[in-house]
Amino acid sequence: MNELRVRDLMTTQVVTVKPTDTIKRATIKFAVDNVTGAPVVDNRSHVIGMITENDILNLILKYQDKLDKDTSSHSLLSLPMDGVTTDTALADANKAISEVKVEDIMTRSVLTTTPDEKIVEALRKMMQLNVNRLPVLEQGVLVGVLVRSDIIFYIYKKKV
Repeated sequence: MNELRVRDLMTTQVVTVKPTDTIKRATIKFAVDNVTGAPVVDNRSHVIGMITENDILNLILKYQDKLDKDTSSHSLLSLPMDGVTTDTALADANKAISEVKVEDIMTRSVLTTTPDEKIVEALRKMMQLNVNRLPVLEQGVLVGVLVRSDIIFYIYKKKV
């Protein structure tokens, strides 16, 4: 039997963002498409970074810490990113977060894989470097993404 390869489990309908997208736009994509991270690609589908929910949540906490020091405002998480409030400090922070560009907080050094890599090797890299997703590149172009949950789902399917 042939060994399982990345191409056998990868997702080919990849949710991506552009470096010039705002955090608001990336957050909406994450919510609508139910993903926790996405490759950041240029106009030729070359991966130039990765953005995750952790990046966005850390940005929110950075602004929350500033709010906590400067005022007695409510939590940034108490209203949606585009919510209306009379608290000007909270409104200003929400606006600032919304307008941050993906390229300003994305991770630029991205671990990638190829469609022909063995799944076990890709998983080993993911676990050693504690990454949840690997963009899959063929000749430098994004053709898919392998997420830990793809591997878990495959294991589940094999057990049913």
